[in-house]
Amino acid sequence: MLIGAAQLPAQLQRALAPLYVVHGDEALLVQEAADAIRAAARAAGHTERTVFTVTGAHTDWSAILAAGGALSLFADKRLVEVRIPSGKPGKEGAEALQRLAASAAASTDTVTLVLLPRLDGATLKSAWFAALQTHGVAVRVDPVERAQLPGWIAQRLRAQGQHVAAGEEGQRTLAFLTDRVEGNLLAAHQEIAKLGLLYPPGELSFEQVRTAVLDVARYDPFRLPEAVLDGEPARVQRMLDGLRAEGVAPVPVHWALAEEARTLHRVRLALDGGQPLPLALREQRVWGPREKRYERLLPRLRTAQTGRWLAEAQTVDGIVKGLSMPEWPADPWQALHRLAQSMTAGCTAALR
Repeated sequence: MLIGAAQLPAQLQRALAPLYVVHGDEALLVQEAADAIRAAARAAGHTERTVFTVTGAHTDWSAILAAGGALSLFADKRLVEVRIPSGKPGKEGAEALQRLAASAAASTDTVTLVLLPRLDGATLKSAWFAALQTHGVAVRVDPVERAQLPGWIAQRLRAQGQHVAAGEEGQRTLAFLTDRVEGNLLAAHQEIAKLGLLYPPGELSFEQVRTAVLDVARYDPFRLPEAVLDGEPARVQRMLDGLRAEGVAPVPVHWALAEEARTLHRVRLALDGGQPLPLALREQRVWGPREKRYERLLPRLRTAQTGRWLAEAQTVDGIVKGLSMPEWPADPWQALHRLAQSMTAGCTAALR
């Protein structure tokens, strides 16, 4: 069975499954999902907990299999937790996980919890993951996208008895919070908890939030193109400044922008050649939230424009590598700023 993290509380209320698999990269949400499963297991009498961490080829899978099938020495029931930080159990581990899944499904004394990072498409189709999903409950922990973050913050505030003002002021408050914690859900959780400690239940004003909340945003260079495609110049500037302040090298930032320019140009060329947009996006491996952005933008962008962005990206590639380019700033970050804002301006115009 495959469910989203939001569906887990309802599933745990219905019945405690003998096997759970939690996979995702959002540390806070993975931790909360795992804690909910542990709490339900303890409530059902699984009071002894054994933890294994898979570290590579030297993992003793026989010990993990034995723990899953052994009777508890200190309690009637037990919880066996298997952590695989790499998401790659290897050949021996893959075979062991299939056996573990089959034995866990038949167990009444043991609950097995397998923790994994976000998995790629090939791994999701692997025999070992299919066995875990077939015999247990697979909980998919999706990242909270930028567009979802204000709603996520509002929901967390409601859970502790607080809310922002209605209308424009409340939206301004949520936008301020979003800007300060973007890309750092753990910090967002801490800032929301701080608001619960500082102020009583009820409505929070913008000034209360502004006074209490620190700027704890963390930026991923590979999320920068999202802001570009959304046509948000202020956010693009904030992300570039944050990446530079955090000591991120210009190379991955340029790679993310150049890859986006390259993909936009390829899809635009495919459209010019008469290819349907869904097929062009699939061939360029564009899906999910990124696909929706492309669907809004591509019909209004022109090949000359995407081609110019690609040429500018090639120019910035030389600057990042230390070359001097006529009519371009020598500083890599200034050149990246010019490229990013050029693409953003074009996307902003296309979205109007």
